[in-house]
Amino acid sequence: MKKSEKVIIILDKLNELYPAPAIPLKHRNPYTLLISVVLSAQTTDAMVNRVTPDLFALADTPGKMARLEVETIRRLIQKCGLAPRKAQAISGLSQILLEKHSGKVPQNYTDLEALPGVGHKTASVVMSQAFGEPAFPVDTHIHRLAFRWGLSNGKNVEQTEKDLKRLFPRESWNRLHLQIIYFGREHCPARRHDPELCPLCKQVGRKNLKKS
Repeated sequence: MKKSEKVIIILDKLNELYPAPAIPLKHRNPYTLLISVVLSAQTTDAMVNRVTPDLFALADTPGKMARLEVETIRRLIQKCGLAPRKAQAISGLSQILLEKHSGKVPQNYTDLEALPGVGHKTASVVMSQAFGEPAFPVDTHIHRLAFRWGLSNGKNVEQTEKDLKRLFPRESWNRLHLQIIYFGREHCPARRHDPELCPLCKQVGRKNLKKS
């Protein structure tokens, strides 16, 4: 099957299953979204959503966050893992936002990726979900499914992002990356996956896919 044919099937199925996918990280504004995405590294969205209410009750702006002791931030986010590093990054990026960006989250990749703890994926999430700019953040679910569906070679997330952007219409990216994440969690897990029962793998998956 051609990749162009797979794209049509994937879009149709995902639009049927997830016509209006919600942003999984709870947030109040671009700043709290940025902090939530930084916290989400190597943990689950559910865990982030458990710790951020207490954190944002104390500080939901760069000014308030910069006034908190790093140790206070670390204690509040402890359950997310990598707390010391994340606390330093959150404190540092908040200070930079105040000093260089008038307390606002920048709406461009260069300035976002210059912030502590912010890589390309985090910047892509913020550009997409906070500002509505077409972006295709690739997480582990998307990387895995793109390989399973034969849309990318699976070598690295950078190549997966390029391949998916080339294949799918630009206007679909912001919704599609969320749809694939939800689909991966609910129908196409990394383990104990039967491609013959998967709503999409059985149609567009690689021919050599086996149960896992």
